[in-house]
Amino acid sequence: MKNYKIDTLCVQAGYEPKSGEARIPPIAQSTTFFYGKTQDMADLFDLKSDGYFYSRLANPTVAAFEGKVSALEGGVCGIGCASGMSATSLTIFTVAGAGDNVVSSSAIYGGTYNLFSTTLPKLGIECRFFDPDAPAEEIEKLIDDKTKLIFTETVANPAIVVLDFDKISKIAEKHAVLFAVDNTLATPVLCRPKEFGAHIIIHSSSKYLDGHAAALGGVIVDLGNFHFKNNPRYKSFNEPDESYHGLVYADLPVAFGTKCRAQMMRDFGAIMSPQNGFISYIGSDTLALRMERHSENAKKVAEYLSKHPKIEWINHPSLPNNKYHKLAKKYMPNGQGGMLSFGIKGSVEKCAAFMEALQLITQETHVADVRSCVLHPASTTHRQLSEDDLKMAGVPHNLIRLSVGIENAEDIIADLEQALAKV
Repeated sequence: MKNYKIDTLCVQAGYEPKSGEARIPPIAQSTTFFYGKTQDMADLFDLKSDGYFYSRLANPTVAAFEGKVSALEGGVCGIGCASGMSATSLTIFTVAGAGDNVVSSSAIYGGTYNLFSTTLPKLGIECRFFDPDAPAEEIEKLIDDKTKLIFTETVANPAIVVLDFDKISKIAEKHAVLFAVDNTLATPVLCRPKEFGAHIIIHSSSKYLDGHAAALGGVIVDLGNFHFKNNPRYKSFNEPDESYHGLVYADLPVAFGTKCRAQMMRDFGAIMSPQNGFISYIGSDTLALRMERHSENAKKVAEYLSKHPKIEWINHPSLPNNKYHKLAKKYMPNGQGGMLSFGIKGSVEKCAAFMEALQLITQETHVADVRSCVLHPASTTHRQLSEDDLKMAGVPHNLIRLSVGIENAEDIIADLEQALAKV
């Protein structure tokens, strides 16, 4: 689309109806598509033309959502996946195989940490973790000629660590290695990683993009700004793919996105469903409005908790004394998001007592939708991690993750106050 502002793109991008067509993308609830000419289908299978032939690879409804998210992130290609975890997995498999390694921040979502630390090594892919606050020289030591990807989160879940894009992007550029960012908690409304050197964006669209906890999904966005051609680190992009009649991906305008869909989505089939693509598309219409409210509410809640005598510590980058305040103002100047974490003084049992006393705010395994919710990561999402891994991920046992919704801020604070009074 034209160079519209992010608010307009949220509402308009991804789908442009022709005269007489539905104003919003219809749900193409079909596994397959009709063609009258044999050659038309052959061209689709050979990637010589665009279109749809089987919903395991591409679907018109999902494509509308892919197009919207790609436009929001400034990308050249979006790929809708069954979940955020499948989006992360397909990203890794597109560039890495047995004998390769990825370098990742240790302050990431627990499910991603487990994928990297436990599952990928079983497939022969090593993950090397770094402290996101470590100096560049220390992180660089983890990179060798088998490193295929640097992985980070814009805002780490649940440690609320804000990424230093300049540091990581300079490392990626120096070593000509792909830089992938999970932008789920910031969203393109608050942060555009492309402007700070990222090459690939990943979203769990189940969170803020959908916004209503209604549709599971993930999205990969190829930003089109990484040069695979003649890069010795990426032989699979520069050698003929015999499964596509000798196609060389590095020769294509969209190298990563094409390889990811043509190979990985073809073989793993982890595509987003048409129904979830539709729900996510219409949900993201209000993304800009919601992120403004989420950020405003979280700032008010953080200010309240920072002064409460029963709170040991609190992490939200809107607070002037927060470790990542300057980075957040640099990379997320229009709001620091709706996620925060804090620690209650005393035992883990007090954390449970507090959460069970909440009335408006619910305890659930989710974040980043319109309703406020809490979780105790050490006993749930990060339960599988060892004590050392918990420390690396920045998850102490008294950490409570609070996803601040779009309810009235005074009601949210009142609920926190009455629950804290019972601890």
